[in-house]
Amino acid sequence: MNRILILELVTALGFAAVQAAQKPNVLLILVDDLKPAMGCYGDNAAITPNMDALARRGMQFDMAYCNQAVCAPSRFTLMLGAHSTSTGLYGLGSNLRKAWPEAVTMPQYFAKHGYRTESLGKVFHIGHGNQGDPESFSVPHFHDKVIEYLDPESTDGGKLTREEALFTNQKLGQIRSLPRGAAYESPVVNDTDYADGRVADETVKRLKAAKQRLGKDGTPFFITAGFVRPHLPFSAPKKYWDMHDPANLPMPVNKAFPKDAPKVALKRGGEIAAFKPVPPNGEIDEELTRKLIHGYYASTSYVDAQIGKVTSALEQLGLAKETIVVLWGDHGWHLGDLSIWTKHTNFEQANRIPIIVIAPGLAKQGSATGQLAETVDLYPTLAELAGLPAPSGPQPIDGVSLVPVLKNPKARVRDHAFHAYPRGKLGRAIRTERYRLVEWKNHAKPDEAAEYELYDYQSDHNEMQNHAATHPKVVEQLKAILAKHPKPVTRSRRMPGKKK
Repeated sequence: MNRILILELVTALGFAAVQAAQKPNVLLILVDDLKPAMGCYGDNAAITPNMDALARRGMQFDMAYCNQAVCAPSRFTLMLGAHSTSTGLYGLGSNLRKAWPEAVTMPQYFAKHGYRTESLGKVFHIGHGNQGDPESFSVPHFHDKVIEYLDPESTDGGKLTREEALFTNQKLGQIRSLPRGAAYESPVVNDTDYADGRVADETVKRLKAAKQRLGKDGTPFFITAGFVRPHLPFSAPKKYWDMHDPANLPMPVNKAFPKDAPKVALKRGGEIAAFKPVPPNGEIDEELTRKLIHGYYASTSYVDAQIGKVTSALEQLGLAKETIVVLWGDHGWHLGDLSIWTKHTNFEQANRIPIIVIAPGLAKQGSATGQLAETVDLYPTLAELAGLPAPSGPQPIDGVSLVPVLKNPKARVRDHAFHAYPRGKLGRAIRTERYRLVEWKNHAKPDEAAEYELYDYQSDHNEMQNHAATHPKVVEQLKAILAKHPKPVTRSRRMPGKKK
């Protein structure tokens, strides 16, 4: 009997060793301009059943924040695990390899540990003079459009529009001479007539091929699928617009700039004014506001359906139980709140993002946490989940692993989130559970006085008032936390390109 028990024990240990040797697969799902406008985050107007289903399978981070509210830098922070203030990669035209030629991105790190890494759709930012980072993946990137129209009226009869040119690196010196494209369109077309539908279909094909490789040689996959909606223009098939009654969609609560906010913190126009029929001054009336909000929610429902195709394939292929899945929005999005549209600010709507992590066998299904989390945390988190050594650069690694939180939603690994945005001065911010402090300072002129913002989300959820002058003790406490962050790298030292 003892011999039988010993044999059974040895067999079990051998099986456990084999299981341990099988690295989990990784599927990253990136969504452009997606704020937590999702049913699982409590948005009753959102129709997002597939993303909601992901939340039911894993852990939802209710207080997750990007590290800079603009596409290219936010994606650099994800892939490098480093703040833009640590790398100098602040702009859409930033070139990763000129600034950090030896940097090891997250997919490169996984490739070094035996993974086949692939990318589809919008992963790194391509456009504005930027070519992305082909070095990051094992096979060539599957590229598709970001700015896309099917209705000729949207482009003045098929002309090259400003945003199309910027995102395809065409006529970059002539942008102002080109026509504006439409801010939205809703033709009766198939899902695959737009890029996100094609990216979803190709991702399913890649998952099928990955399944075959796993059976043949055991090579784990690291697949990153990037979807572009709800990025402008709000181009989505009509059926997704028809899902939403515009009369029932949420309109902005506070349409004024925060009282006593410094001028440098504020924004009017910008990206939204590159689209017709938005007035060039960016001042949008109620009728157009409702139409744009309708477009955002329709585009989010469209991308949700494409994500559903991918996650359904993962289940049908029998890969779900051995695959870590992350859903991530690159930054938030203003929908007329504070009279601001799109991103490019340090306010809550531009910086709060959805992060959902499915870690089979670790994260409890349907769990949520109030742990403050940052984009940079995903690199060390995924490395630990895959059983890899903690990444060490050579770029700075500013993220911390969220694995303790995935094991226990009440665990805490950081007491604040950090983000930044440059606008003449550099605005560095920390977000605690209750407050946000923003410091606007020209770091090239250390003796120049800084300007501060303080928002109290317990008493002033809509950021109606800058409380810095009336809460000096809180400001000093948060300044002490901010002072622990390294001195920021300046754009002049690292960044060859310019922000749009």
